[in-house]
Amino acid sequence: MFSRYQLAGFAGLSLLGGLLTQPALAQNQPGIPAAAQPIGLVSDSLTLGGTVQAVLDANPSITNLTELSNAATSRLSQTRAGFLPQVTGTATYTRIDPVVKLPFNGETLQFAPNNNYDFHLTAQYLLLDFGKNDATVRVSESQVETAQDNITVARRDLAFNAAQVYYNILFMRESIRVQDQQIASLVAHRNEMQKRVDAGVSTKFDVTTTDVRITQAQNTKLDLQNQLRNQQVQLARLLHRPSQADIPVKGRLTYEPQVVNLEAELTRAAENRPEVKLAKDAENTANLQAKLIEKSNLPSLGAGVQVGGKNGYILPDINTIRLNEAAVLQLSVPIYDGGRNRKQRVEAAATIRGAQARTADTQEQIRADVRQAANNMEFSQARYANAQQQIAQATDALTRAEGRYRYGVGQNLDVLDAETQLAQSRLALAQAMYNYTLGQYQLKRATGEQIWPK
Repeated sequence: MFSRYQLAGFAGLSLLGGLLTQPALAQNQPGIPAAAQPIGLVSDSLTLGGTVQAVLDANPSITNLTELSNAATSRLSQTRAGFLPQVTGTATYTRIDPVVKLPFNGETLQFAPNNNYDFHLTAQYLLLDFGKNDATVRVSESQVETAQDNITVARRDLAFNAAQVYYNILFMRESIRVQDQQIASLVAHRNEMQKRVDAGVSTKFDVTTTDVRITQAQNTKLDLQNQLRNQQVQLARLLHRPSQADIPVKGRLTYEPQVVNLEAELTRAAENRPEVKLAKDAENTANLQAKLIEKSNLPSLGAGVQVGGKNGYILPDINTIRLNEAAVLQLSVPIYDGGRNRKQRVEAAATIRGAQARTADTQEQIRADVRQAANNMEFSQARYANAQQQIAQATDALTRAEGRYRYGVGQNLDVLDAETQLAQSRLALAQAMYNYTLGQYQLKRATGEQIWPK
């Protein structure tokens, strides 16, 4: 059975990340499968910053969002092209048979050539559209900002996921180290008891009872090693490496408490969180779309010039290609669209209200995130202080229990219970450090602070 502290540690792993790191024992432990042996560190192991950067560099979702941003930028360039003249070149050949021919004064008059050639250049320019093209450009600019903000959010989330997996691995290694300490202490105690049995001053029952506790501790260690392996697989997935690859990480978490000014952190979150920017982007885009719809029913004035050459003129020769030009000034006025523009305005107004509601909800969620992170840090500090006191008490209790047993006035069960309490207290300290470190990263995420390497 797991202690309540060990169960709390396993539950914490399902949420986020971990704690201290220590090189696991390189030697195989007797009675433990090879696949479950501790994972050692190598010289190229990753620090926290290296882990985060490697995940950001390897993840294709960032590339996908970057390309979507590039596509939005390209669409913006396309809309800006509406401010420039449009020039088109056209060449046409037409064969006509038969053509009209009339006899006149002994000759045959032909009013159209059989082979018709027409080539010309056409230049068109929008003189006035009452701001329709400008409104289209502004919508595209807003969409580019949204695409870029999506990249920021994705990078933030990936960096946070990488950090949590990194600390998960460190936490599991620290938990295994605590189990190793407990197993070593129990084995030493068992050896001492075996000497007492051999000397005839103790019974075999005490040795057997201690063996049971050693086996229980080894089972717990196996569970922790399995959790460690799973976290390695998760890190390999984030790095898009083969799932069987063990990605070594290094580092040691230190307990570094910080002062949290809740009001200041709430202000920072309101200013820096990319979700707020995304919500306001959506609201801005909705407003710009509404303005574009309002302008879509306005007139537009354009001018065009065409210069080219063609045959088919009767004089002097219908087959002679002659220069020709044309100029046009065109005013387009929408008159009736079946009520589509009015319905589009209703839709745009609903979109604006929805975007405003989303912004308000996002701001409330951000405030809740900051408060929750601050609460986690506050209570983790209290648990850290309490765990330190528990370790001191458990160490003293173990010393006393061992002394009483050594002089024959105590029970072996008292020593075993004291060993278990000390191990649980050490795990509680690791859990508190884990939770506090995690709370610090939750606060950074909640306030919009960049947590990936600059």
